[in-house]
Amino acid sequence: MTIVLIKGARPYGEGDPVDVLVEDGVITDIGSLDTPDDAEVIEAGGQVLLPGFVDLHTHLREPGREDTETIATGSAAAALGGYTAVFAMANTDPVADNAVIVDHVWRRGQEAGLVDVHPVGAVTVGLKGEKLAELGTMAKSEARVKVFSDDGLCVADPLLMRRALEYSTSLGVVIAQHAEEPRLTVGAQAHEGERAARLGYTGWPASAEESIVARDCLLAEHANARLHVCHVSTSGTADILKWAKERGTKVSAEVTPHHLLLTDERLSTYDPVNKVNPPLRTESDAEKLRAALAEGVIDCVATDHAPHAVQDKDCEWSSARPGMLGLQTALSIVVETMVRTGLLDWRGVARVMSERPAEIGNLSDHGRPIEVGEPANLTLVDPDTEWTVRGAEFASIAANTPYEGMRLPGVVTATLLRGRITAREGKIAS
Repeated sequence: MTIVLIKGARPYGEGDPVDVLVEDGVITDIGSLDTPDDAEVIEAGGQVLLPGFVDLHTHLREPGREDTETIATGSAAAALGGYTAVFAMANTDPVADNAVIVDHVWRRGQEAGLVDVHPVGAVTVGLKGEKLAELGTMAKSEARVKVFSDDGLCVADPLLMRRALEYSTSLGVVIAQHAEEPRLTVGAQAHEGERAARLGYTGWPASAEESIVARDCLLAEHANARLHVCHVSTSGTADILKWAKERGTKVSAEVTPHHLLLTDERLSTYDPVNKVNPPLRTESDAEKLRAALAEGVIDCVATDHAPHAVQDKDCEWSSARPGMLGLQTALSIVVETMVRTGLLDWRGVARVMSERPAEIGNLSDHGRPIEVGEPANLTLVDPDTEWTVRGAEFASIAANTPYEGMRLPGVVTATLLRGRITAREGKIAS
């Protein structure tokens, strides 16, 4: 029997410190407890205990680009970042558009054993937007795919998106859309605005995102289907989501840490580490996104963790691949933008980083309350300590972080997956 005693933790950052006993993957007691024989003890010292984080949007690059990330290295980064479950996007090589590939990703995640890796199945064959992939086969496979997305590309054809939404209802799955009208973003390099114009970048209009979100909300409402909007980046999208939810549409949405903190002011550096899809927007957009997350209009935080090789980022802006690392910095960005500003308390952090993403992803054993009888998927956080970001020190193979050298608050000191310590004090547990 595996026994772990977390001594002196504050669940959700509330009340006096308590001890939390975990036996065989389940929380069995909470209070002032004696230390059982053979228990592994974590001295929390009043730190915040939260349900383990769930990331709906992770790029693990395997199969196909193991030079930038593998399921094993990405799982390590996730555990160190406080995650107990991640959803691995389908834009691999070959594409995860069939049962063989999603089952391979699922098994590789099980072998790594640090987080639950749930493969996301492609909506269309080869991400080409022409023909629906084998959604039913993937949903019934060993991997039990729960989320489908062509992320990286938009399902632009409205008839195909309608069919995917209609089909998803019988499978009990969610369709996650990368909202980008491709005819509005041809050659686009940065948010369409004064800065892009001044620097000579082709603009990426907010309407490219907003028009697809509005369309898909109407399609989802018509089909009575579950729609999830990936990486919301504009204030207009937040307004559309609020409108759709008030109508009763089954729509959820995520925002990335970088869209909460960073803005298109970063363009002036010409550093491609700041190039991301969708692009960094204005400060007014970021302010609206933070408010929408606090209000629940945007449901959760998702990292869009996107590792890239040096040659894909250390080049001119127009040739650089879009994307940023996110798994090991996500909590700190949420603390900086949402907790320190008073927009969220620690229960709010649990909601947007664990509970809601677990609900959206149909995970019954993650995002659970910290109570006796519940699965021990847990994250222990030191809320006061600050740390300096060094991409070369991350568990990921890649190092493309926009936060290089920044001092950020909040440190994950331990992560438990079903009662087993996966990360502790900045190191993967042996």
